[in-house]
Amino acid sequence: MKIAESLSSCSSNSAGPVTPTIPLVSFLERVQETALSTFGGSQFDPKLYVDLSPKFELSKTQDAFDKLPRSANGSVSVKELNGFIEEYFEGAGDDMVYAEPVDFVPEPEGFLPKVKSKEVRAWALEVHALWKNLSRKVSDEVVKRPEFHTLLPLPKPVMIPGSRFREVNYWDSYWIIRGLLASKMYETAKGIVTNLIHLIEEYGHVLNGARAYYTNRSQPPLLSSMVHEIYSRTGDMQLVKKSLPALLKEYQFWSSGIHKVTIHDVHSSSHTLNRYYAVWNKPRPESSTIDKESASNITSISAKQHFYRELASTAESGWDFSTRWMRNPLDFTTLATTSVLPVDLNAFILKMELDIAFFAKLTGDYNTAESFLKASQARQKAMKSVFWNEKIGQWLDYWLNDNTCEETQTWEAYNQNQNVFASNFIPLWIETFYSDPSVVEKVLRGFQSSGLLGAFGIATSLKNSGQQWDFPNGWAPFQHMIVEGLVRSGSKEASSLAEDIAVRWIRTNYDAYKKTGTMHEKYDVSKCGEFGGGGEYVPQTGFGWSNGVVLAFLEEFGWPQDRTIHC
Repeated sequence: MKIAESLSSCSSNSAGPVTPTIPLVSFLERVQETALSTFGGSQFDPKLYVDLSPKFELSKTQDAFDKLPRSANGSVSVKELNGFIEEYFEGAGDDMVYAEPVDFVPEPEGFLPKVKSKEVRAWALEVHALWKNLSRKVSDEVVKRPEFHTLLPLPKPVMIPGSRFREVNYWDSYWIIRGLLASKMYETAKGIVTNLIHLIEEYGHVLNGARAYYTNRSQPPLLSSMVHEIYSRTGDMQLVKKSLPALLKEYQFWSSGIHKVTIHDVHSSSHTLNRYYAVWNKPRPESSTIDKESASNITSISAKQHFYRELASTAESGWDFSTRWMRNPLDFTTLATTSVLPVDLNAFILKMELDIAFFAKLTGDYNTAESFLKASQARQKAMKSVFWNEKIGQWLDYWLNDNTCEETQTWEAYNQNQNVFASNFIPLWIETFYSDPSVVEKVLRGFQSSGLLGAFGIATSLKNSGQQWDFPNGWAPFQHMIVEGLVRSGSKEASSLAEDIAVRWIRTNYDAYKKTGTMHEKYDVSKCGEFGGGGEYVPQTGFGWSNGVVLAFLEEFGWPQDRTIHC
């Protein structure tokens, strides 16, 4: 099988292409707008309103909404709006119902054998038990009447991240699966993969999340990594065979024209790399009121549409939001994610190419295996040529020229983003790089001098901007990928550093859990036991990927009886 060629070129319309949503979404955005004017902005979460499911036909619900008594400025009273929502909607999240995980046991056989401390083992079992709290299945009502729900039907039970994230989220699922594997919950892990394959079959890519308003974008492509991890534990060839056609389809999505850019390097060689690019130019429905406010000082319609596309594309990156994507870190409206070739995205796609080559070989499809092996070699060269900075031992994001619809651009050293982000070290997670001792040595030095390692984990950036993907926040996925790359390198010094990072991260997770009784979405790496903040919503708990990384770290490193867990 040939690797997918470009499906389309960058749209000549500066607004970019748009994927439509269902009529229900547009109506719920109106409800969201009214709710903001009624309840005010304090603790207001716009996503709540687009996750509501009407009890009656949309036309009847809209009619009742339009007849609500309004003041002269168009606002609805708290009493009237609360009464309307209660009468006409099910609760947000009611379209997901509890599902007992089929493979959950309170203490699995062979669970975390390297954890010798009784205190840490007791906590680990509590974290393991959180899988029951996060386990759901799509209600039968969603299947019967899909037009009444923004939630999308899925064939298997799911693990939600937690709190406001009431549905499957794409890249969260990788670290949830890593935790489930440590918990010996193999069937639940396979079910998650089955659901993501279903989304590819329905939409051509894995959606950011299983909601109708997420169909315009994906998220960091880690499905092949999920399949690879499950296969390495279970040897399940049926899963590999079922996954391969879907992975080829996902690869085609990321190889489409809007995601693809060609760079001529200093030796006149051409390299193809990828970027995030949402098929959307409107406010994101789940953040519609926030996006409109952010764009309120942009006067031209086309500039507004461009900004909305950048917001959605940043959400596709998972890093929503960070100075990493801003041309001017002090001005949020300078978001330009579609003008960035990101290091981590291209590392994930390299991993996908290597995984597909491996799976194709397993299934006897040697032509596809050879084709994807060649593609991975070309991407490795591209990443070295475009991203690698020998002087500082990091891979650096590459800024494209303003005209991002140019078919090819010429590499310029000054277009490498010299700012330090955790993503600069993600290629080390890929075997291609961690198996090269000279690369490991340079990256190790680069990381040690980067300033990213805080007292309790790796910061996402060095800039304290108030955005949640900046300092002082640390996120579980980046602790895990960097630590795993260091460990797998085989270097004693790198492995020692990896364990040190993992210990710091486990301690702050433990301390926060003991203080608050919950696991958190992100943590402040400068203070022990403090969860992270910033961004456009209040800090969330639950929390899928944090649980998964703690369990994966404890499985890898254990916890000696004589090592204190306290900060």
